[in-house]
Amino acid sequence: MAQAEETRDRLIAAHGLDAADIELVPVTASGDRIQDRPLAEIGGKALWTKELDAWLVAGEIDFAVHSLKDVETIRPADIAIAAILPREDVRDVLVGAASIAALPQGARVGTSAPRRAAQLLHARPDCIVVPFRGNVATRLAKLAADEADATLLAAAGLRRLGETGTGHPLPAEQWLPAPGQGAIAIECRADDAVTRTLLAAIDHAPSHHAVMAERALLAALGGNCHSPIAVLTTPAGQDLILRAALFSPDGSERVDGEVRFPAGDLSGPAALAADLLARAVPAIADHFAGPALAR
Repeated sequence: MAQAEETRDRLIAAHGLDAADIELVPVTASGDRIQDRPLAEIGGKALWTKELDAWLVAGEIDFAVHSLKDVETIRPADIAIAAILPREDVRDVLVGAASIAALPQGARVGTSAPRRAAQLLHARPDCIVVPFRGNVATRLAKLAADEADATLLAAAGLRRLGETGTGHPLPAEQWLPAPGQGAIAIECRADDAVTRTLLAAIDHAPSHHAVMAERALLAALGGNCHSPIAVLTTPAGQDLILRAALFSPDGSERVDGEVRFPAGDLSGPAALAADLLARAVPAIADHFAGPALAR
């Protein structure tokens, strides 16, 4: 809802609208209703989008607001990503310790994200991953109830909820974020020219180029919600620099790569994907389908 409210506010400012001109339609996604199992076991990222997709296609809503990192890489042809808002802080925040190195020996760390689990175990194989699902408040409550010694949350979500003093941000250059992290995506029907024009006014081109590059990398890798992948995109003049790391789920194996390419040129991410897969050991490569299946 915080993301939907930000979208509404930006549309009001861009078009001189009144608050009453935009109706917020709350939808409880399956991902919110089912919290006792990892997403990968119960349908993956589609659990965050399927209800909104159905309402969108049926014409019950005109556009849908998503946290982009929770949106599947391959989307229905009749739905388009019409706008990306200015990207927030991409970092993860560690709650319960000042840094990964400061975690006590054998610390229990709550997360259900394969990337966070693999990255943690790569840096600290002595730690124990405890499955954690739910929104920010739920995860913090689980931590307070001693279900884990620490947990990892997205800085963007904490900032949007006013929880800026919670936890310790991890340097993005050392602890690479998730693809699309910190980005709000707005989708509409692909053939709805009026809504696409309305939303184009709040599209932030630099953020759009960065996240589309990350999604192009995911598509070329054939990654899914089981695939531990971490990505950091940084601007360099008219170019983007994309750094990525693939992990085995247990964190024991890692392969890194980097590519520089003009913003908007998606052949760069595809080339990085090919390079990473060529160098990945089976313990990593087995969790990526590759470009043929990604299409």
